Amino acid sequence: MLRIGHKGADAIAPGNTIESFRAAVEVGVDAIELDVLRPRSDFADGSDWRRAGAGPVAGGAPLVVAHDWGDAGRRTPLTLAEALDALAAPPLDGVRFNLDLKIAGREDEVVAALRERGLDARAMVSTMEVDSVRYLRDAAPQLDRGWTLPRVYRDWSRSRWLRPVYLAGSASLRARLPGLVSRRAPALGVWAVWVYHGLISARLIAAARSVGVAVVAWTVDEPRRVAALAELGVDGICSNDPRLLLGAPSPGPPTLR
Repeated sequence: MLRIGHKGADAIAPGNTIESFRAAVEVGVDAIELDVLRPRSDFADGSDWRRAGAGPVAGGAPLVVAHDWGDAGRRTPLTLAEALDALAAPPLDGVRFNLDLKIAGREDEVVAALRERGLDARAMVSTMEVDSVRYLRDAAPQLDRGWTLPRVYRDWSRSRWLRPVYLAGSASLRARLPGLVSRRAPALGVWAVWVYHGLISARLIAAARSVGVAVVAWTVDEPRRVAALAELGVDGICSNDPRLLLGAPSPGPPTLR
């Protein structure tokens, strides 16, 4: 099972920072996940970032490593170039990493930045944006690509008022996910689906494996849930506190293809 530190190790050091990446490596993760965000200035014309198309975009400020614009505004975030330079040097040069693309567009810059540093073999790229997955499938077939499910922009399960709605909706989605993954994942050419942990079932894992696709659970911060998912047979778990994953089996340096 692939042990993945969310944003590095967000429970140990503030996430999406070099300090957090180093903390995750010190814990002993197999991979770290970091967020890649288009800057707010890309949408200064008032266009809806949720409807952004995949592919090259003229000009623009650097891509940043942040979960959202609020996160980026509270600090001085790393640029993608700075993060990749750090990942190419000790002590981070021995760990795999996943770039979680938050907004469609500028995927070509991500591919170019990885190639320039010779990081393709260590990199994974995942996103909720299906058009981005398709773009990467065609533009960078050498990369390990992931499809993140479901396509949501906030954690409804944490809201007291919305939790009943979330629970009703998630039961329906949980039932539909196995068929969705088995139908669409092969055409997208992904190595894995990254699935919100509350939606993972034995049926989903079986459906994914039937088409040669791995299942990675996000984001799991409770020891009992980590144990239950490991017993269920997920192929990876992403956690803010990767110390929780130390007791879970690992294959060593992961081979994802």
